[in-house]
Formats: sequence, C-alpha cells, structure tokens
Amino acid sequence: MREYVLVLLVTAAVTFLLTPLVRRVAIATRAIHAPRARDTHTEPTPLLGGLAMYGGLVAGLIVASRLTSLQDPFQSAGSKTEAGLLLAGALVVVVGFIDDRWGLSAISKLAGQVAAAGILVWSGQSLPWLPMPSGGVFSLEPDLSLTLTILLVVITINAINFIDGLDGLAAGIVAVAALSFLVYSYTLIKTIGNSSQSLPAVSSALLAGMCLGFLPHNFYPARIFMGDIGAMLLGLMLAYGPISSTASLDPALLTNYIQNHAVNRYPTFLPLLVPAAIFVIPYADLMFAIIRRTRAGKPLMAADRQHLHHRVLNIGHSYRQSVLIMYLWAALFSVTVVSLSVVRSRLVVLEAATAVAVLTLLPVTMPRLRPWRLLGRSQATPAVSRPGTAAAAARRATPSAAPRPAGPGLGGAPSPGGPPFPPAPVPDAAPFPGGQLPRAGRLPEANPVNPFAENSDPLAQPRHRDAQPW
Repeated sequence: MREYVLVLLVTAAVTFLLTPLVRRVAIATRAIHAPRARDTHTEPTPLLGGLAMYGGLVAGLIVASRLTSLQDPFQSAGSKTEAGLLLAGALVVVVGFIDDRWGLSAISKLAGQVAAAGILVWSGQSLPWLPMPSGGVFSLEPDLSLTLTILLVVITINAINFIDGLDGLAAGIVAVAALSFLVYSYTLIKTIGNSSQSLPAVSSALLAGMCLGFLPHNFYPARIFMGDIGAMLLGLMLAYGPISSTASLDPALLTNYIQNHAVNRYPTFLPLLVPAAIFVIPYADLMFAIIRRTRAGKPLMAADRQHLHHRVLNIGHSYRQSVLIMYLWAALFSVTVVSLSVVRSRLVVLEAATAVAVLTLLPVTMPRLRPWRLLGRSQATPAVSRPGTAAAAARRATPSAAPRPAGPGLGGAPSPGGPPFPPAPVPDAAPFPGGQLPRAGRLPEANPVNPFAENSDPLAQPRHRDAQPW
C-alpha cells in the first residue's frame, strides 16, 4: 500500500504546486470565466486548472513506472499502456484548452472525446466481458467491446462536466470515487493474490492525487476553475479505472475464490458494481438533465439551473454546505459497495448500516424532514385543524367598532340625555372647474450659487408644522 500512497502524494504535491503557475498563465492568456445568469459565482475566475492536474498525472505516472513493485503490471498490460494514457490525456487537454480559451461546438468536443477513448482502446484497455445475472460472464466481441468502451468514456466525461457547477464539487466527488476504487483494487490484490489489479489501483491513486492537490485552490471561494480541461481529464481517468480493471482481470479467479471461500459476496459483479455506485451521482445528474431537456424540447447540451447541486442550493443550504452534502452522498454510495469486498460480515449488517446512513443523510439534505421540525409541525396542526377556528377567535378578540353618531357633543357624541340621531351625511367633494385637474406650473429653479442651500429643493417638505409649502 505504501507504493500507492507515494504515487498519490507525489501527484497531489505536483498538482498543488503547479496550480498557482497555471492561474497566472490563465490570466495572461485571458482564459477567464465570466459570471453568467446560471452560475453561482459573481466574479471572473481563471480557468485552465486541468493543466496542473495533467502535470501531476505525468509526474505520478513517472514515479509509478520506476517503482519495482509496480513495474510488472505495466509490462504485462503492454508497452502501450503508459503512452496510451498520456496521449489520451494530452488530447483532452488540448481540446479543453481550445474550448476554455476560444470555445468549441458540442460536436467538436464530442469528436475529441471519442478520439481519446479510441486511444485507450489502441493501448489495450477495453471492456472484454460483462457480468451475467446467473453469475457467469458474457464475453464481448471486439467491435462491441470497442463501442461500449468508447460509450463509457464519453458518458463519464460528460457526467463529470455536468456536476462541475459548484466550487470544489467535481474534484471532491471524483476524489471520493477514486479513493473508493483504490481501496477495492488493493483489497482485490490481497484477496486473490494476483497483481493484475495494480494498474487500476495506480490509476485510482493518480486520480485521487490530482483531485486532492487541486481541491485547496478550487474549494469555495475558488481561486481557479478546472475548466473543460480538468472536467474531461477527470472523466477520462475515472472511466479508465474500471476499464483497466476488467481488461486485466480474469473473472475465473473471482469465481474460483468464491467457491473455495464461503463468504456472502457477488464476485463477478463487483468490478462493475463498484464503478456503478461510484458514478451514481454524476450519472443520475446526467440522466435527469437529458430527461428534463428532452421533455422541454431543448438541446441536450443546453445549460440550466436544475442540476442536483442547484436543487440542494434551492433548499436553502450555503455553497459549502451543498458541496459537503454531495460529498457525503458520494461517500455513502461508494463505501456501501466497497464494503461488500472489504468488510467480512453478513449482508444484513451492511444493509442495516446503509439504511441508517440514508436516514441520517436525508434530514441533513432536506431540513423539513428533521425530527424536531416534523414534531413542531404536528403540534401546530390541531390549533388550525377545525375550519373557522382562527377567524372566530379573531372576531372574539377584536371589539366591534360601531359607527359613532355625529352630534353637538364632544367628538360627535350626542348631548347628555338627548335622543340618539344618525350621523350627518358627508358632502361630496366639489369637482374642479371644467371637470379637469389644474395644470401645474413650472418648478422653481435651484439656487445656482449653492444648490444645497435651504429650500433649494422644490420637493422638500416644510420643516415646521406652521410653515407653508411653496
């Protein structure tokens, strides 16, 4: 585990140190994101933070390739593994830089994403099999494997781009996902005694280091944004983990292990179930956005303020609270599935712990579900349950104000001992001559010598009760 921690720390340190330099480059090249109506920030912020992430990726990959314990997985995966990862990352960096600086159409960015996924397939990383409900696996033909691999990369890249709407949100959620997959891969290495999972473990350590090194500069209030460079690079690396895991893992190893070790687990499903749980927040946000925009007749890439993080903000949480709540939900889904392979306990215990965590996070996310608010609402309900109760109470509390008759007495009251009489009618106001309002004359001019002198303002009100207006 020390090797993976070293790779993570080196990647994080290089990313952290490069980010201030990249910020200066963004300001010099005018790659700055101006606030828009749907954005949550109010000041222009530099972009291109993904350049620092790519620098950390290169440094961490160099260190990993020089470690003796990690050289065999790279060699067994093929000589194109390192080159393919660096080339695919470089391509999305170039596409993202052009988009951040000058702007690109959705079709152009999609073409770049497909090309980056194709480079990964060229380097030997693709989905060779899928799990079956019966516990077996379904081997994929080369064409189908190519299609599904490209589709997974493109969807993941755009899902990360969709959740990159609050300061530190995308980097934090991806960091949680990468750490979870690192723990799963390392556990798999120790469990089945096969070093084939070192490559996905290294990629997860690289991804976690990139996010953790960039997060101090990107957390609210952000001093720099990752831009499309960072969003596409994180999506590429996040998809690379499960792709490289299934590409280097023989499902027969998991099946044989489960037959020899009586534990309540789903061995063949975990390599894909783990990333599914890790991707649940970005994929759910992407799915809801597609459904929402399709029903509204809008383009799929049309921006709006209806993403999950916007909804959390609309509930009433602050920026930091919204981001931390999203972190907690991502950790809940990731830890729940990773626990299937790490924690050796009954599934009932895991299910109970998950239910408790969900019931705890729901009131945190939605304040109206908090127990004390529900209790206060239930206590306040009987007071207004009967119709007309509030109105009747108001009538009883307010004395009736009958009209006081006008008369010769003080204040219009009748003389003592005299008979009551109805109030005198109010005469109608006399109309203006000719039925028209008088035309106002010109306002007096202000004092040219001292415009702030007394009574220089023609609309000023008289100071004393007996003073007459102009």
